[in-house]
Amino acid sequence: MKIDHFEHPHYRARRTGAVPRPPRPDIPDTVELEGIRSQAINTSRNRLIVTGALMALAFAVIAGRLIELAVVKDGAPKPIARVSETPKPPKVRANIVDRNGTLLATSLPTAALYANPNHVLDPELAAARLVKVLPELDRRQVLKKLASKSTFVWLHRNLTPDRQFRVNALGVPGLYFQSMERRVYPHGPLAAHVLGITDIDGVGLSGVEKQFDATLTGGKGSLRLSLDIRVQAMFRGELARVQEKFSAIGAVGVLLDVNSGEVVAMVSLPDFDPNNPVTAAGDAGFNRATKGVYEMGSTFKLFTAAMALDSGVTNLNTRFDATKPIRVHGYTISDFHPLKRWLTVPEILIHSSNIGAAKMAIKVGTARQKKYLRLLGLMRAAAIELPEVGAPLTPDRWRDINTMTISYGHGIAVSPLQLTAAVATLVNGGFRAEPTIVKQSQSANRPPERVLKPGTSEKMRRLMRLVVTRGTGRKADLNGFLLGGKTGTADKPGNRGYRGRRVISSFVGVFPFDKPRYAILALFDEPKGLKETFGYATGGWVAAPVVRNVVGRLSPILGLRPRAESPIASKNRQAKNQPTRQRNKNLAAN
Repeated sequence: MKIDHFEHPHYRARRTGAVPRPPRPDIPDTVELEGIRSQAINTSRNRLIVTGALMALAFAVIAGRLIELAVVKDGAPKPIARVSETPKPPKVRANIVDRNGTLLATSLPTAALYANPNHVLDPELAAARLVKVLPELDRRQVLKKLASKSTFVWLHRNLTPDRQFRVNALGVPGLYFQSMERRVYPHGPLAAHVLGITDIDGVGLSGVEKQFDATLTGGKGSLRLSLDIRVQAMFRGELARVQEKFSAIGAVGVLLDVNSGEVVAMVSLPDFDPNNPVTAAGDAGFNRATKGVYEMGSTFKLFTAAMALDSGVTNLNTRFDATKPIRVHGYTISDFHPLKRWLTVPEILIHSSNIGAAKMAIKVGTARQKKYLRLLGLMRAAAIELPEVGAPLTPDRWRDINTMTISYGHGIAVSPLQLTAAVATLVNGGFRAEPTIVKQSQSANRPPERVLKPGTSEKMRRLMRLVVTRGTGRKADLNGFLLGGKTGTADKPGNRGYRGRRVISSFVGVFPFDKPRYAILALFDEPKGLKETFGYATGGWVAAPVVRNVVGRLSPILGLRPRAESPIASKNRQAKNQPTRQRNKNLAAN
């Protein structure tokens, strides 16, 4: 503290007239009072420390009370409310491509709109503005969300960049965006049942999307399927046309590589658009190719002939009495077009004789029949990489009557995919064909399991060719493509048994029959007969022409060129004009 010299007592006395004492020469005009300043500073500091301590204590008491009220009540802990529920960005989902690398499913970046109602100043105004930009929103629902006490509410997902910009331009506080992905299927319904769908959060719900959900979520590379989307599109178009023509309630198409088991095409109608998951509701979402199981009718005669030939109980010259129907356990087994004579094994297939097949099965025996059906994969669900797979229906008690009816495809129900794979086993040299929807690498192939002898497989290929050139499958014949196969027409069981006129009509084929590469199936559920088909809706009238048309259109895509008839086929065609006894002899020899 400094004192100005004009305020010194000596000068003040002179102004007032008092006689002061003379000043001491050792006292300066300015005096520093250090002790007073230090004392003031110490006093202020002590007061601040005390005040801060009191305030800290007060806050500690308040905080303790708040914790007591919010977390604990009556001795029971309460969950602490989360301050924010802002969603985390989803992981990138991998693409799905066909065997040629064509994109089948991908994910596009989108924006999701959410809000923190605590940050919204005027919920009514915000709701009104949002509905103008996003008219599909319900104003009352939006207002309810924005006026809630929550800290997070979803408002809209999958916004395009344009719509995101328009919402952002509203300038409404409390609205936020989260980066999301939307699953997109460029080909729409073409492979809907194979690909399946995902939910709004990108989790697989069906098909490949569900089966490989963990792999796809990882986002490492693309999942390559065995499908060829070109073949799929062509097959689907042909099936849809014929389904509409015959007023069928459903249709199935399968094309399978007989050596690798790869599914090149798989169609199930009706189908849906995976870009709009609500269209998968009801019958449209049902995969008839893998999930549906049906009594396949006369196509099963192929398996009956194969097990009879392979086990050695018959040969191509063996004849069976088909002169009259079989009556057993109150049932009658008859032929659709009875010939009323003895039939060779080739003739049983050519004319699709139920009587001949039943008697052939009795000769094979129940034990052998079950063994071969198991080896052919017809007694268990197909081992394909899809979650929608149906298990076959087999008899609880396998009696002689079951053995006979199963010989011509009644009394056992399997999926169309199972049937196609089993036929592939018949013609590929006798190795089990395990169907797969994933493109296989050579290194990943497992050693094949032999089911039939090579000679049996060769005979079955020739017999299937005879059915197309001489029998019920003639409408599938296509010059130069050497197609073999078998028709099937099975009555559908109902509440009153098999009394209705509802049928499953199918044709299963292989091509080229001398060196098979593909097995193909066309199936129609409850087709109706037409005037041009004389009222018939059998496999020969409905399904066989579909296979012919599909094979003819697909062969260039699959790299198959027309070839001349083989000597065996030419010989069989010539035999058609020979007397019956001589023709039977030639058929048996071939």
